Amino acid sequence: MATWDDVAAIAAGLADVEEGTSYGNRAWKVKGKLFVWERPLRKKEVEAMGGFEPEGEAPTGEILGARVPDEGAKRALVESEPEIYFTTPHFDGHASVLIRLDRIGRQDLEEAIAEAWHSRRG
Repeated sequence: MATWDDVAAIAAGLADVEEGTSYGNRAWKVKGKLFVWERPLRKKEVEAMGGFEPEGEAPTGEILGARVPDEGAKRALVESEPEIYFTTPHFDGHASVLIRLDRIGRQDLEEAIAEAWHSRRG
């Protein structure tokens, strides 16, 4: 189970990273470009997911948003490990994935953050 301290430590270990906020939530940028961020679900997203777990599909834990290289990479993550990675209609057409922080292991978190950083460092 990963924590926000893990996210901060991993992101801080990458070159040119600055921690700040985005819409009032913690966010990390590389060269001014957002690559990972705290992303609470919005009311409409929770409703679209049928409510919070266990009745619906909306997770109740902390959520990390992360950039991915493209929509294909996002689909592959969501399809291969839907218990960890998911998306909402808000992110349709956007190269970002949502991550259930309480369900991802440290190594997978490191890989997701490094990939997000790499996709935005360009």
